[in-house]
Amino acid sequence: MTVPLSQDRVPDPTERDAVAGMLAEIACSAGVILRHFERGTCQHHLKADGSPTSQADLAAEAHIVAELARHWPAIPVIAEETAATAAPAALFFLVDPLDGTRDFLKGTGEYSVNIALVAQGRPVAAALAAPALGRVWSAGAAAREAPIVEGRPGASAAIAVRPTPREGMTALVSRRHGEAADETCLAALPVGRRRPASSALKFGLIASGEADLYVRGGPTMEWDTAAGDHILTRAGGCVVCPKGRPFTYGRNPGRYLNGPFAALGDPAFADRLVLRATA
Repeated sequence: MTVPLSQDRVPDPTERDAVAGMLAEIACSAGVILRHFERGTCQHHLKADGSPTSQADLAAEAHIVAELARHWPAIPVIAEETAATAAPAALFFLVDPLDGTRDFLKGTGEYSVNIALVAQGRPVAAALAAPALGRVWSAGAAAREAPIVEGRPGASAAIAVRPTPREGMTALVSRRHGEAADETCLAALPVGRRRPASSALKFGLIASGEADLYVRGGPTMEWDTAAGDHILTRAGGCVVCPKGRPFTYGRNPGRYLNGPFAALGDPAFADRLVLRATA
């Protein structure tokens, strides 16, 4: 049964959990589409900003948008490929149907499907699926992880961030992105190990207690971070921008561009971050 959503009020905790469960179902079913393209031929091209898009992105997004419209027709959807210029509302969805397209096309398996419900500038329910890895994270009032079984979420369990290990933080770093500002931020924290990882999968790994830190000084989009932000926050971590402020969403209608941020398993380290604000 679909939980009704209205622009007139923010969903309560029980409703958020139910919405998150449905978003996990939708993300996993989009993953089935992606896996089909992953095993076959997938036409792709570069967009104007130099990032790739593919048949898989478009097919998964069409499925997600249709499913969201079927369950919640009154709630706008801001989706990367087809509706990135739509205006937000008090309640709206942010969708990235395929985060990590380059990794998808290379066959690394490190890509994700990200769906978040945003209310008054902050996500309140979300799902992040890693179809090739067989994992899906979700959060309404609580953060959970489940295996993907035959294209659907299996039995889920609560997750939580871990205390910072004595040997230091495990920082998740991109294989392609990286800036001097990222290194400055990492140098101010007790990093003991660096682990390459791609896409919004990084948020899920920190939320599940498998890593501790992800710093990104370069540009990202709101649909890249909203789902992971909420899942990590409900697991006990945080995602902050310069001066320790939390992210808000729907800030730049028609652009949806993020500035620098850090995702932390242990919020106690937030005041030690060195993040450069952008104009």
